[in-house]
Amino acid sequence: MDNKVFLKGVSMNDKEFNLIISNILINPEILRMNGFRQHYNVSTFEHAYKVSYYMYKICKKLGLDYVAGARAGLLHDFYLYDWREKSNWHRFHAFKHGNFAFKNAIKHFNLSLKERDMIRKHMWPVTFSLPRYKETYLLTFVDKYCALLEAFNYYKGIWKNKKRD
Repeated sequence: MDNKVFLKGVSMNDKEFNLIISNILINPEILRMNGFRQHYNVSTFEHAYKVSYYMYKICKKLGLDYVAGARAGLLHDFYLYDWREKSNWHRFHAFKHGNFAFKNAIKHFNLSLKERDMIRKHMWPVTFSLPRYKETYLLTFVDKYCALLEAFNYYKGIWKNKKRD
């Protein structure tokens, strides 16, 4: 894997997981996700990689489609813009970015129907279309869990720095 990022809680040595996502990771467009901040001090790539890994592990444990989980987890935020910048075309980011990620993903990868559903609807219930698969609901929750962890780690770092002052 060319992309050497430190991902707390993610095993870079999980051969099966890395094999599942290997054809996605070699795409230069995916690596561009490192250039966009997702939550606090975490890049969109780091966030998506964590979501992907947790989806893989949880789906595998629950007997769900862990291949689709890992792939859709990595692609769920494949939108390639800074959502904090004011722009009419990506206004209402929370409502729209699943479709932007979906359009980018189908342009670069062959996706199963399940993966398509997962990427498009990962923001449910903000997006009004009901997910069709258990894995889509799971992606919704794993995405939120990772976002909460990222926020917690960011504020924990600020708190630690303030205690030192």
